[in-house]
Amino acid sequence: MTNNQNVRIPPITSLKTAIELYYSRTELGNADIEELFGKHSTATVSRLKRKARQKMVELNIPSWNGNRVNTEAAFESWGLNITDLERRYKKLQELSA
Repeated sequence: MTNNQNVRIPPITSLKTAIELYYSRTELGNADIEELFGKHSTATVSRLKRKARQKMVELNIPSWNGNRVNTEAAFESWGLNITDLERRYKKLQELSA
């Protein structure tokens, strides 16, 4: 497994979806990743999971299921900061009220 693998991270489908997945799942599978980023090829989903697994190794997080990746490690590896996502979502809610 190569370190620092460059993977293009697709845009998330919605802030709400990202926040809900972060707090409702301890691990993410293919369906969760497609819900987060939209429908992509199996190869893209695999690359995203590989990048998350690399972060899991760095953080010494065990893998409980070979088909899933740890949610916190995945978000971190994909550059998704939950604090920032929550702040943006809250701001959007305030603007639409």
